[in-house]
Amino acid sequence: MTDYSEEQRNELEALESIYPDSFTVLSEKPTTFTITVTSEAGENDETVQTTLKFTYREKYPDEAPLYEVVSQENLDDNDVTDIIKLLEQQAEENLGMVMIFTLVSAVQEKLNEIVDQIKTRREEEKKQKEREAEEEEKQRFHGTPVTIENFLNWKAKFDAELLEIKRKKMKEEEQAGKNKLSGKQLFEMDHNLDTSDIQFLEEAGNSVEVDESLFQEMDDLELEDEEDD
Repeated sequence: MTDYSEEQRNELEALESIYPDSFTVLSEKPTTFTITVTSEAGENDETVQTTLKFTYREKYPDEAPLYEVVSQENLDDNDVTDIIKLLEQQAEENLGMVMIFTLVSAVQEKLNEIVDQIKTRREEEKKQKEREAEEEEKQRFHGTPVTIENFLNWKAKFDAELLEIKRKKMKEEEQAGKNKLSGKQLFEMDHNLDTSDIQFLEEAGNSVEVDESLFQEMDDLELEDEEDD
């Protein structure tokens, strides 16, 4: 007859020895404990980590233990789901044998794979950004290839913009024409314009001076004309 309690006790001692810094007993009845599993360091020394909680059933290892992910670091929901499926698969394959070390080792390998996937994904993202930057640089130097379709689209846009400019210009000219006043309109607006010259002469009075030198040569010019006749 299998002594389940003895097998469970022996496994607990072994696990405490193997995982001294990450193994924690939570209760004895039922026997419940946690083991924290950390991946190998990835890029920039980044790691992923999860804490697994196990509970022995009465007839463990002939019955699979209860297990769950109680915490995680740098893992998304899909990663956690994959880990649960992996534990379920390993538990079924190892029924009848103490299996906690096997389950934890499988999760350890899974975390290392996730780190590699993260590294690969980041490298792909970096390459994609570099390709996009190169393509943008080429576009600046070579421009967009001209096709009938994009030329017609450009021309339609250009014609619409040109038409709008012409409409604005015509509107401005029309507005300017309305605001421009004729001489008659200016006269009608200011009735003082018709008296401005007379008023100027009246104000000047006797102070208006004539430069007589302008007429000094006039007599000479007339004499010369008579002599010629």
